Amino acid sequence: MSNFTRRGFLGLTSAAALGAGLSACTGGGTSTGGGATQAASNNLRLFTYEGEALLALLKEQVKKFDAQNGTTTTVDSLPGSGAAVYPDKLRTELLGGKGPDVWRIWGGQIGSPFAKAKQALDLSPYYSKYGWDSKINTTAIGGMTFDGVKSGVPFVSLGIGAWYNKSLFAKAGVSAPPKTYAELEALNDKLVAVGVTPCGLGGKYGWDIMRLFEYLLEHTAGPELHDKLLTGAESWDRPEVVEAFTLFKKWQDKKWVPEGALGLDPADIEPGYVQGKVAYTITGPWTEAAAILAAKKSPSGFGTFELPTDKSPARHSGFVEGYMINAKSGNADKAAALIDFLVQPATQKALQISASTVKGAEPDPKALPLSAEWAQKYGGNPFYTIQDQAFPKKQADQYFSVQSDLLQGSVKPDGAAKKMQEIVSAWAKS
Repeated sequence: MSNFTRRGFLGLTSAAALGAGLSACTGGGTSTGGGATQAASNNLRLFTYEGEALLALLKEQVKKFDAQNGTTTTVDSLPGSGAAVYPDKLRTELLGGKGPDVWRIWGGQIGSPFAKAKQALDLSPYYSKYGWDSKINTTAIGGMTFDGVKSGVPFVSLGIGAWYNKSLFAKAGVSAPPKTYAELEALNDKLVAVGVTPCGLGGKYGWDIMRLFEYLLEHTAGPELHDKLLTGAESWDRPEVVEAFTLFKKWQDKKWVPEGALGLDPADIEPGYVQGKVAYTITGPWTEAAAILAAKKSPSGFGTFELPTDKSPARHSGFVEGYMINAKSGNADKAAALIDFLVQPATQKALQISASTVKGAEPDPKALPLSAEWAQKYGGNPFYTIQDQAFPKKQADQYFSVQSDLLQGSVKPDGAAKKMQEIVSAWAKS
């Protein structure tokens, strides 16, 4: 799940004043968990994982909030560690009674444990107070809602789709993106015929090439069954899963992914569509800045499309990130005011967040035309939880091993389906 490119790209904060008052909502010091509640004060602590450059922007904006609200907020960051380290560090702090008032976190099975352990505050009262339900994308809110409890405020929602090189499509005689799965396979054959590797994905770490399998599963299983599979509500030992694994192997055998893909580092192969090494990749809007603009290429030479599933509703893979409040914070009202400050449209725009969940903070088409195009065309479509967030880390690692075994030929598609059922069943019963 560690994708430093995706995780590191998110923009950050700058801002417009909120003018948010700090009047009591649930009352400072509210605790929904066990143990002592921290003492109320004007001191806040925000824990996050921005890198150096973006952290400076965030601190600058937090300073503005403090100036308006009489608070002193310390911003601590643990950059570059991804989900392998950051959640454990946060959990240790919370269990030790010294957790931050506010923290940034991913949705899915990374954020869920903090909600289920009641370490994260139920933010429903603050949703009412600040009107977040009407200001933030509803689907994204669902990504930070666990067992019906709104435990986080999403500010980033990222969709995964195909980003392609127009000149390589033209070389294969293709003038428009595929609209069906059959057209996608036909496209792949045309690209191979002119000596172009279709899809640039790498198997090192597991999460990158996973994006292909989860798409194929959406195609074979459809939205309802796919969602049930991810929660263990339906068995993986079934024809639709076997078919998805069969197609997954087909993509490798027909050289629709790079030769030796399992050993490729995503950081090396994902930008391959910009470099002309592959025709397209499966990624998110961060690639426009991280790959296209970083290579000083014009976005006009590239395009995006939602991978066709042949199912209704059309969905793509996605994930959210947001903020949670410590259930033992003595400053819950001030922490909520800080979050509201950070999710103001002007703040989000100033931070150049290219995938903001906040209405009125859509990507600037002049600065990031492809991201803006993606948001306009597909941003409103529903998404399924990206699989490395749908599963806890242990199960995700086991899942990556199944993918690897299948592509190496040590397990057949039906065996892979049975193994996945064992993995998910053991987790669902735990």
